[in-house]
Amino acid sequence: MKKFITILSLLALVGTTVMAQFPGGGPGGRGGQRGDGNGRPGNQQQTPTLNLEGNAPRGNSKITGFVIDEAVTTAVEFASVALYNKENKVVDGTMADEKGKFTLSRIAPGEYKLVITFIGYADKTIDNIKVEKGKDVDLGVIKLSTSTKQLDEVTVTAEKSMIEEKVDRLVYNAEKDITSKGGDAADVLRKVPLLTVDLDGNVSLRGTSNIKVLINNKPSTIIASSIADALKMIPSDLIKSVEVITSPSARYDAEGSGGIINIITKKSTIQGLTLNVDAGVGIRGSNLGLNGSIRKGKLGVTMGGGGRAFYNKAATSLNQSTLVNGNTVLTKQTADAFDNGLFGRYNLGFDYDISKNQALTAGINFGTRNFIRSQDYTTNLYTNNVFNSTSFRNVDSKDLSNSVDINLDYIRTFKPSQEWSVSTQYSKSNLKNNFLADLLNESGMLASRQKNINGNVNQEVTLQTDFQTPIKTNQMFEVGVKGIFRQVNSDFSYLVAGATGDFASDARNPAGLLDYSQNIASGYMSYTYSTKNKYTIKAGARYEYTTIDAQDQIKDINIPAYGNLVPSVNVSKTFGNTTLKAAYNKRIQRPGLQQLNPNFNLANPQNITIGNPSLRPEITDNFELSASSSIKKVYLNASVFGRQTNNSILRLSSPSDTLVGAIITTFQNIGTQKVFGSNVFGNFTITPKWSVNGGIDVYYNYLEGQVRGADGQSFLTSNTGVVIGGRLQSQIQLKNGWGIQAFSFFRGRQVQLQGTQGSFYMYSVGFRKDFKNKKGSLGLATENFFGGIVMKSTLNTAQFSQTNINNIYNQNVRLTFSYKIGNMRMVEQKKTKSVKNDDVKAGESNNMNN
Repeated sequence: MKKFITILSLLALVGTTVMAQFPGGGPGGRGGQRGDGNGRPGNQQQTPTLNLEGNAPRGNSKITGFVIDEAVTTAVEFASVALYNKENKVVDGTMADEKGKFTLSRIAPGEYKLVITFIGYADKTIDNIKVEKGKDVDLGVIKLSTSTKQLDEVTVTAEKSMIEEKVDRLVYNAEKDITSKGGDAADVLRKVPLLTVDLDGNVSLRGTSNIKVLINNKPSTIIASSIADALKMIPSDLIKSVEVITSPSARYDAEGSGGIINIITKKSTIQGLTLNVDAGVGIRGSNLGLNGSIRKGKLGVTMGGGGRAFYNKAATSLNQSTLVNGNTVLTKQTADAFDNGLFGRYNLGFDYDISKNQALTAGINFGTRNFIRSQDYTTNLYTNNVFNSTSFRNVDSKDLSNSVDINLDYIRTFKPSQEWSVSTQYSKSNLKNNFLADLLNESGMLASRQKNINGNVNQEVTLQTDFQTPIKTNQMFEVGVKGIFRQVNSDFSYLVAGATGDFASDARNPAGLLDYSQNIASGYMSYTYSTKNKYTIKAGARYEYTTIDAQDQIKDINIPAYGNLVPSVNVSKTFGNTTLKAAYNKRIQRPGLQQLNPNFNLANPQNITIGNPSLRPEITDNFELSASSSIKKVYLNASVFGRQTNNSILRLSSPSDTLVGAIITTFQNIGTQKVFGSNVFGNFTITPKWSVNGGIDVYYNYLEGQVRGADGQSFLTSNTGVVIGGRLQSQIQLKNGWGIQAFSFFRGRQVQLQGTQGSFYMYSVGFRKDFKNKKGSLGLATENFFGGIVMKSTLNTAQFSQTNINNIYNQNVRLTFSYKIGNMRMVEQKKTKSVKNDDVKAGESNNMNN
């Protein structure tokens, strides 16, 4: 621990020294701004060319304001703003941003008028604007009214695209998605290019599940435990957009070997009081969400959240053959399942402007997940093809969790793009994975009972500070230090009882525990350089030092401390409407709670899982080349990538030495994974009201690792294959506020070290009708209406073979309702910084279609 504190102190000293070396930097300018790069693919906005008065005097005053629609009180994006002098000549002009805000700088003293125009609205003129020397003018909120003039051919190019590409990330604007309403975050992520989400909610990026998921740039301990569980807590109606970062810079934690997914939830940037209501009801689930905010002066408060109840049925069949003492044991098992659950996420947030250049933000987020599954197993055993026995087992499993995240952040801006921030966060999740099994005899009478109680606690404290400063007008320097202090505990026990007796400890399965402490000290430096001929280079390095103290019920677990230097380089070049990018980065992936948990899960005694607290981190090298281009109404992006992971954490299955016919699955650092592939996706605007987007992912996967043979000796094995996936989506805006959207997705067979995981597909169609005042809407969506999903997975080794078939009855129809009320006006949203923990490998869920 002393060594850890020493390293953290040294990193903090380095950061302080660097900040002292850059007290002023250079004037904020193009190189110091974090723009949105390519902006909106295929719909890029250019500042309008105005016939400006060439001899107009310049001064040092500003004119600012916000442009909103007076009917729905939402921002009018990209409205044109022109400033006229007393001679009625245009002396300056600009365009409002996506929040409706505009700024006219360097205005000389005098009297002016302002004219605001945008397609579909009546022109707005503000007369008698008096500018005094050295004083700024704030016009506040400017309301535009809808034009009554009939327009023949209107092309609105300012409409935000469903998919956007920015300098360092791809953005999916989920708030425009009709079919995802009433679902959860997994339903949204299935539609994001580059991502794959299986039926359990497990997410992968370009073929790897080793990713980090953030919520509003912040981590959560429940995500560290299981991404799939966390996604079920977030109602889709709360999601504004999803960002996919395939080549993170040194500013991000080194964890997440495949990249980072950042889920942005809807927030209010309006003055006054607002309330949004989202509700839905369907044959597989229902939802309700309430979000309110109030802002007055320097203080803003937001509060809200949403919950979702779901219910579903599934059926599975398992056929597996194992070699035991020279005999072949065949297991044939069927199970019917009924699932139901209640998920939710709720938040309370504050922001306060201490002064013009200082701000505080704070927040409390609470998440809950209650998943209950009832399964009836029928298992037949055969020895050398001769029937041996039949067993019946009714299992009630409860996967219950709750999480809380508390953050306090401070930011100070010294001048444009020069800022210093301090971020803190406390996060804790409590998880219970329990089951109760009734063992029946062949007559269907209760013979005995078995219970597994497994409680887990995952908590962490994070402290970090960051500083950035521009150098001249085309360079940016960033530096920061961070400390993460984690504690993971798992306590489990087995109890057994007769048909009528009380529960007592199970001598065959003794109780156990895991205490796991992990501390990480890190520091980074990053440098960005832009040239006049549109080259941009961003290079950096991050160093992380990790110490681990771990004990189980019997002994200490020896896991040596380790340090990692993680470089990253991103280079881009723009030619007109085309941008080329090249990137390299090194990433690490630490094991998560589900990989570490030593609980011996016997819910299905023929298919057992257990964690491994001795796991070490994976190390991955990533390479990427990409090109994107906008040609009239078409936007295309194509990329090729390569990834090599050493010390890979893989699922490894083997026959049980004590349970006849059973297979045990655990996690091991056993091998190497190499992936080479390509992604192509695009957006086509057929008409101003009709757009189509889609893409295809193809990659080659090579896995190799050490497995145990029938003689107990380890040997090297490998598996290869090509995986294909894709998605297609179309959206049409009709007259009178009607809209329609269709979506389809498929994922091909996945390659595993010992076999394959089956392919599957999903599809949906949705309709929406906006109310005339545009404050609300009604929607109807249907999913997989032609039938359920069948997914087949296989494992094959010299010792055993296994075929698992899952039938998911997930046809769904749901009706949704949304409405906004409140008296509000637009205000500028303060820039904030927050904790970003990107460093834990999340567990996988085994709950089908929750």
